[in-house]
Amino acid sequence: MIPAAFDYVAPSTVDEAVQALAAAGEDAKVLAGGQSLLPVLRMRLAAPTTLIDLGKITELRGVRDDGDAIVIGAMTTHYDVQRDQLVAEHAALLARATDTVADPQVRHRGTFGGSIAHADPAGDLLAPALALDAEMVIASSSGRRTVPAAEFFQDFFTTVLDPGEILVEVRVPKHTGWKAHYEKFNRVAQAWSMVAVAATVRTDGDTIAEARVALTNMASVPVRATAVEQALVGQFASDDTIRAAAAHAAEGTSPTADGNADVEYRQELAKVLTGRAVSAALAAV
Repeated sequence: MIPAAFDYVAPSTVDEAVQALAAAGEDAKVLAGGQSLLPVLRMRLAAPTTLIDLGKITELRGVRDDGDAIVIGAMTTHYDVQRDQLVAEHAALLARATDTVADPQVRHRGTFGGSIAHADPAGDLLAPALALDAEMVIASSSGRRTVPAAEFFQDFFTTVLDPGEILVEVRVPKHTGWKAHYEKFNRVAQAWSMVAVAATVRTDGDTIAEARVALTNMASVPVRATAVEQALVGQFASDDTIRAAAAHAAEGTSPTADGNADVEYRQELAKVLTGRAVSAALAAV
């Protein structure tokens, strides 16, 4: 199908982008990688009056070191996040999760910030961002604000972004030396996850000193599995410990039923995948 007619703007700076967004009003849409937006436009599920393309804004690309955090530009592609040495060293969980996103074509075109702002509860980067306590830096014509991941995601495909705001970068606290794994379950390769688990742990000898576990597609937003984390911390890193902790994975979740799985199946998947994710994280080199 062919999208409805719209005005097209391609700013070269963030300031130009937020000014264009303010001028266009609430019927504008922001184009990042376009992997989610373009199909919606073609099906006319969205009909913006103005499309603001961020593709020419070079300041929104790349990963940089910022002391106790790394900063990922919103227009950094999945491919670049996947291969970046700072991400691999300080946020291994993001690298593991990005490796599972769709296929190579999408990873070369899709963007980290676009995926975060799209807020699909089945998306693979939301739970890792939550587990790592990432912060979203948002720009508008009135300035910038920073929102923690735990507050950024509001509901299905809904974030705290107001109509005149753009996600410009994501700050990820360094988890240097932490081991990580992202365990994803889907019916066919490259499909959205029915359930997935983002797990990262820090060990002290044979003891689990810290743990961060978050769930994908177990609610309308990513969910921290705090009961699992509490059951892991301070315990000997054994199969029995992991099994006992994973039994708490579905606590506090509210999965939906659809054509792929009912609620009970997703709850059981969460437990099984949490066990696999933590085990794989602990075994990571």
